[in-house]
Amino acid sequence: MQVKDVMTSPCITCTQDQPLQRAAQMMAKLDYGSIPIDDGDRLVGMLTDRDIVTRGLAASPDLSRLKAGDLMSDKVLYCREDDDCTTVARNMGEMQVRRLPVVDADKRLKGMVSLGDLTQAKAPQMTGEALDEIVD
Repeated sequence: MQVKDVMTSPCITCTQDQPLQRAAQMMAKLDYGSIPIDDGDRLVGMLTDRDIVTRGLAASPDLSRLKAGDLMSDKVLYCREDDDCTTVARNMGEMQVRRLPVVDADKRLKGMVSLGDLTQAKAPQMTGEALDEIVD
């Protein structure tokens, strides 16, 4: 089974120039630990709750002037929509991540895939092994 068969699409995103507070509110409302940053339909970064705390609060007590792009990571881990679910689950364990953006061949953002999504792909053993690597 391929990632495109189980991914969440479309996914919630924000832009680099969106106020950090708005991005954080979106993440809180949806109970997301990360949100993709896009430029049109291209993935350009990821913003995580950890980015906000460790790079945002640690650097400046006043976050009101910061934008999502100020704290995003531009080195983004991702998978492709035609990747095999078992392989992606294994890779997520090795990279110690619970979610990945899904892109096409031109790096256009197509959706997000989580370990929970991959469980639906009949890859529960690989998903369990990936989770074990993440929490260790």
